Amino acid sequence: METEHSQERKPEERADRIKKLELIKELGMAPYASKYERTHTINEARNLAVATPNVRVAGRIILSRNMGKMGFCQLQDFSGKIQLVLKVGEVDQETYKNFFAILSIGDFVGVEGEIFTTQKGELSVLVKSYTFLSKALRALPEKWHGLKDIETIYRKRYLDLITNKETFDRFKFRSDFIWELRKFYVENGFLEIDTPVLSNTASGALAKPFTTHYNALDLDVFLRIAPELFLKEAIVGGFDKIFEVARVFRNEGMDSSHLQEFTMIEHYAAYWDFEDNMRFTEKMLTEVIQKLKGNLVIQIYNKDEELVDVDFSGPWQKVSFRELLLQDCSIDIDTFPRAEDLREEIKKKGINIIDIEKLGRGNLIDSLYKKVSRPKLVKPVFLINHPLDLSPLARKNDANPLIVDRFQLVINGWEILNAYSELIDPIDQNERFDFQTKAKLGGDEDAMTKDDDYVEAMEYGMPPISGWGMGLERIVALLTQQKNLRDVVMFPLLRPKD
Repeated sequence: METEHSQERKPEERADRIKKLELIKELGMAPYASKYERTHTINEARNLAVATPNVRVAGRIILSRNMGKMGFCQLQDFSGKIQLVLKVGEVDQETYKNFFAILSIGDFVGVEGEIFTTQKGELSVLVKSYTFLSKALRALPEKWHGLKDIETIYRKRYLDLITNKETFDRFKFRSDFIWELRKFYVENGFLEIDTPVLSNTASGALAKPFTTHYNALDLDVFLRIAPELFLKEAIVGGFDKIFEVARVFRNEGMDSSHLQEFTMIEHYAAYWDFEDNMRFTEKMLTEVIQKLKGNLVIQIYNKDEELVDVDFSGPWQKVSFRELLLQDCSIDIDTFPRAEDLREEIKKKGINIIDIEKLGRGNLIDSLYKKVSRPKLVKPVFLINHPLDLSPLARKNDANPLIVDRFQLVINGWEILNAYSELIDPIDQNERFDFQTKAKLGGDEDAMTKDDDYVEAMEYGMPPISGWGMGLERIVALLTQQKNLRDVVMFPLLRPKD
């Protein structure tokens, strides 16, 4: 019989479990049941009064100890853990013997019994009967250490979830976070809609797309890099306030703060400008964080991998893009209207930017900011007054046409979300798409692809709009103290082992 002290890997481990599988069949039991009628989850059972009878719970056995006439197991389901006590007298000798003869750590069982507390004061279920539900043919990792190898954690996340409660709670937090956002949207008059993943154009963001082939149409198509243009076309069609929780794909480099496949939450509101959206953003995130964390002072890891307290209570600081770069590298981007001149100034300052010769002015400015300024921003900061070149879909500022009405929320050097007053002038939009096309032809793979269908939709008339997009993994990673976005993706893609 496996005990809490016998979790070593043995070559014969699986063979022994197969023998137990055969024994289950010989005893007339089903080794893989079709269902089990629970009366309570484990967490619900733990809140019942002592002496409550006929309680039926089910889950996975994660600890087991057989003492001859009394045995103890720990049962785990999605809601928690509870101790099971089997005792000869409460069940007959044969039933007791068979239970421990067929049981392995990792098996699923259902039990019926009475809530009671042991002499040591531990709340338990005194088992009156049991139903075998599913035989595990492989041993779990050692429980109290869990999984430590990072590759195994990513490849076999299911084992990580079983053995590491912190991992399980992190993914529950992710789910709760999405749910609370959805509730906030609905309470504020937004509707959720869906847009296509496959598209004829890769537009809506500055990023390199994935391509695939559509067999039925014999057509090469792109996986969306953002749902933005379809959502704005829905506003053209008459929707007022809409949002989408969208899976998006960007064929770019991978590091701890970037994923090629991730979840983007986007919303668009007719008749708002970017300042309305900024106020909405602060209200939404502070309310959701307060509700889920119970506090607005959250510990996160800074760039030096030190835990620091970050206060999310408002008002959040606002800082100009141009002033930030002037402060951090003494380059005034307004005095360099040509990419060639800006490129030379960056080189003169000794600032190293990858592929600098290929970048258009907008992406040059963006790369400069990411190099010299973004890593320094730890507390929540609204970055405003972005250059026009960097924002091909944003509305020009009325007072200064070289900048746009846009903001980004930056926390701990990560761009959490991006928002702006949308460009609704189709002629201006067409000219900016043409500018992006020239940058792409010049070698800038992240430049945006022109979308003529979208420009045509704009020509039917658009109301004033403010739009917003947030990377879900980044905000969840920050709030759960994770340094790598893959730690908030349940099943991240890895190279095949073979």
